Amino acid sequence: MRISNSFSEGEIQVLEFILQTLLRGGTPSMATRNKDFASVYRKVMTMKKRVEEKKSQSKLSSSVGTVAAADDGVADDDDLQRRAG
Repeated sequence: MRISNSFSEGEIQVLEFILQTLLRGGTPSMATRNKDFASVYRKVMTMKKRVEEKKSQSKLSSSVGTVAAADDGVADDDDLQRRAG
């Protein structure tokens, strides 16, 4: 499945219908029966996931570079070898 930021003609019609219905005070439940609704939903959820991933990546980076993960306090083999000298 290819995910893109562009929408097909049918997907645009679904989005337009939902927005017009909501603006008139209605509910978008009829739009879920449209054959293109599932595709619109998948794209929106994928875009949402990408935004969340981008936010979490930006929190881990600084102007100097990427911040290393915090030490969990558990010594692994490399730590033991370094300490032993």
